[in-house]
Amino acid sequence: MDNVKELLKEKLTAENYDRLIALNNPKMHEFVADAIDLANPASVFVCTDLPRDIDYIRELAIKTSEERPLDVPGHTCHFDGYYDQARDKAKTKYLLPPGSNLGESLNSIEKSTGVKEVRSFLKDSMVGREMLVCFFCLGPADSDFSIPCVQITDSPYVAHSETILFRSGYGQFRKIGSAPDFFRFIHTEGEMENCVSKNIDKRRIYIDLEENLVYSTNTQYGGNTIGLKKLALRLAVQKASREGWLAEHMFVMGAHGPGGRVTYFTGAFPSACGKTSTSMIPGQTIIGDDIAYLRKKDGKVRCVNVEKGIFGIIRDVNPKNDPVIYEALTSPMEVIFSNVLIYKSKPCWLGMGAELPTEGINHSGKWQSGKTDARGNEITASHRNARYCLNILDLGNRDPLIDDPNGVPVGGIIYGGRDSDTWVPVEQAFSWTEGIIIKGASIESETTAATLGEVGVRTFNLMSNLDFLSIPLGRYIKNNLDFAGDVDNPPLIFSVNYFLRDKEAGNLGKYLNGMADKKVWILWVELRVNGDVDAVETPTGLIPKYEDLEKLFKDHLAEEYTQADYARQFTIRIPENLAKLDRVGKIYKEKVPDTPQILFDTFAEVRKRLKAAQDKHGDYISPFDLIVR
Repeated sequence: MDNVKELLKEKLTAENYDRLIALNNPKMHEFVADAIDLANPASVFVCTDLPRDIDYIRELAIKTSEERPLDVPGHTCHFDGYYDQARDKAKTKYLLPPGSNLGESLNSIEKSTGVKEVRSFLKDSMVGREMLVCFFCLGPADSDFSIPCVQITDSPYVAHSETILFRSGYGQFRKIGSAPDFFRFIHTEGEMENCVSKNIDKRRIYIDLEENLVYSTNTQYGGNTIGLKKLALRLAVQKASREGWLAEHMFVMGAHGPGGRVTYFTGAFPSACGKTSTSMIPGQTIIGDDIAYLRKKDGKVRCVNVEKGIFGIIRDVNPKNDPVIYEALTSPMEVIFSNVLIYKSKPCWLGMGAELPTEGINHSGKWQSGKTDARGNEITASHRNARYCLNILDLGNRDPLIDDPNGVPVGGIIYGGRDSDTWVPVEQAFSWTEGIIIKGASIESETTAATLGEVGVRTFNLMSNLDFLSIPLGRYIKNNLDFAGDVDNPPLIFSVNYFLRDKEAGNLGKYLNGMADKKVWILWVELRVNGDVDAVETPTGLIPKYEDLEKLFKDHLAEEYTQADYARQFTIRIPENLAKLDRVGKIYKEKVPDTPQILFDTFAEVRKRLKAAQDKHGDYISPFDLIVR
């Protein structure tokens, strides 16, 4: 655009124009000018890092009724539309130029076609509304990990959420000057009806990897609209691949060992599999619960939390199982609840540890017990994917290194999923290569309400990052394998499984893990990284010795841990492990043509070990039978 400054001067007030022009970045100016010309807002607000600007957005969210205040100071509630309650995987696509191919596993559309379509939905989408131009920084500011971002939206709820979740970036844009290397996001909630997006059929989330640009239209749900979360992760995965670092769907936490020692871990779990609750285990410290950037520095792996807040699933958060989160959600601080039940200005949700009211207001409007939708489906008190949004800096268990520009040293990497019949509760991989392939690249997880579609289906989820990959799967695996090649003592790799069930006569029974048991598994992992305990060798990795778990349960949960508990939980299920290798191997053979050969070789080696153990011990092997005496 040749007339960028003229258009900006015409459409912005003098104050907002001065704020924008103070950032000497022509590429950013052109992006904002194009968005104004396209969406045609009534006004434009340019948000700086000043607290009064953040206050303005917070107040605008209430003024427009996108959020409503609750009884506890700082708490508000937002409702998405009834059919706008999860990430729309089908309508989230990469814009690819002719000749470009990411593989059949990644959803895409021809770029010119997609751009034309989504811009037609953006055309005049903000008439009568205010456009918000906000600046953020992924990762700590002034760091090798920093990625500046600009978000344009007409939703004060989206902008408010991002001010909680991400570090302010106006100052970072001042420092980068005219540098063109930043991420861009433009979102419109589209035509509104009863304060929610009306035209869900025109919901689109299109990602332009060439331009580091994301479009989002006709949706309010955070996973589709909060650009700096999973949408930015997709951009970062490709950037990391080009530059030799990793962008991962991982929490970052400090596990506290003996003598005041803190060991830092990252962990990748699919949605609703205990990722946030693991990062918030009582007595430990949190750096982040969702996305991490990993870089090599001085021969070591270090990482940062990309965010500064949590956009977590609230279902089953209660004072017994998640006391740290529950306390935060019931204390005066800035929290946005979304799609919960509101009763007498108080938020209520499924699994909160108290009896739910029989009436109130929720995402369906006025609600009472037994209400059904137009299709006859029961409408639960709160949505199964209801969320909370809060600032980690407001938590008492935040780690003191949360904003360290150098990141924290990674002692171990943990992969988990929702697995009812195969993986033991905790296991260490034999090596970095087996950890990446057998633990990370082999994750399967039962689906939950966090994505649209049927619940309870076992799905393959590479590194818990499959939905967010923007490079071919084989290249992504190779990047992870190669990452530790020149690292001194790479982080140990573990798997955890909080969802193992008792298996009797072919039926799956009760869960074998208590919700609080994860504390023991993580503390054992901390001891292993520091060489404090030995382990038992199995065909698939290294598991804890009974006496070490017995002590951890007694010291940290005040519970008796019996040999019978240990035998049930850590029995090696040979048929299930072999079936898993067959299922996952078939996916790679049929759908991932660029799979590195080392993956198939590693599968073959593990299969050989499993069959040898099966010949010696049978289908189900007690961990006591594997102890070398």
